[in-house]
Amino acid sequence: MPTLTWPYVHLLINHFPVVLTTMGLIAALGGLVLGRRGLWLYAMGTLTIAGLIVYPVHFTGDQADHALRDPWYIKSGVIDAHDNAAGIAMVIILVAGVVSAYGWWRALKRRDEVIPAWIRALVLIGALAGFGSVSWAAFLGGKIIHEAPVLDLPTAPAGLPPGIATPPRDSSRAHTAR
Repeated sequence: MPTLTWPYVHLLINHFPVVLTTMGLIAALGGLVLGRRGLWLYAMGTLTIAGLIVYPVHFTGDQADHALRDPWYIKSGVIDAHDNAAGIAMVIILVAGVVSAYGWWRALKRRDEVIPAWIRALVLIGALAGFGSVSWAAFLGGKIIHEAPVLDLPTAPAGLPPGIATPPRDSSRAHTAR
């Protein structure tokens, strides 16, 4: 079993805001097109949960950054770019989560009432902004490893223990997946 480190914990939970915000946006768009109350409730529920999990994800990311201390194998500046985008995404998703929590609570309390247009509009705007911001942060997070300078080396640096970095099996195909 892997050692529980901040980078490992961050990698374990960082997909939750991405998936929840995406599903919230899809449900909100479905609710807009189909006019189904259940889709709006689902959208508000998933965005509420995204709002609850986004801070722990951001916190573990900050701790992972401190634990890594800018290692040689990560391109300079990519962690900071990801962190800046993640900070913006966190604020947007927190706000969308609060609005959605209120809308969800209100809709469940007033079951016979149509969800007001202003709540639906705010939920949709929050879902769109949350999806855009968290997608950008996730894209930049992927660059932390996918653009690591070590991936461009034809062979592993000398002195690394086995399993840390190994040379590609066929150097002609080494980077075709990027």
